[in-house]
Amino acid sequence: MTDKQDQFQQWLAEMDDALDSFFASLPKELGARLDYTPESLDALEAWVLQNAAGTKDLLDPKRSQQLDGIARYIGETIRKNVGGKWEIRLDDPKYVYYGVPQLSGFAERSTPESPHSLATASADRRTGTYLSTIVRNMVKRYRK
Repeated sequence: MTDKQDQFQQWLAEMDDALDSFFASLPKELGARLDYTPESLDALEAWVLQNAAGTKDLLDPKRSQQLDGIARYIGETIRKNVGGKWEIRLDDPKYVYYGVPQLSGFAERSTPESPHSLATASADRRTGTYLSTIVRNMVKRYRK
């Protein structure tokens, strides 16, 4: 395994602890609403929009743990509602999600999703329902 693959495996192994830490960093009323349903993504997105002026703000290195927690929650919500598995592509540096955790395998020929990209896009689009709309559409498309 490569160093990056080892780091990804460690990232996966730390999923539950990292999510617990993320929940602990949130206001209690928000944490209580995060139940891995598509609707819970609206509550998370509202908090993101209140706390980040946009994508650039969310990508500030000082907020890297926060962004990681947001992305982990989005990804686990997708995984629990749609299926799929976490993976990382390290074979093609030109690949759009190269070196970034993604979810794939929703169906044959399904398009992978990058929860980190979804998180930053939600901060940019500022709709308040961007994330839940994507997950609901994925449920319709892929759920068996």
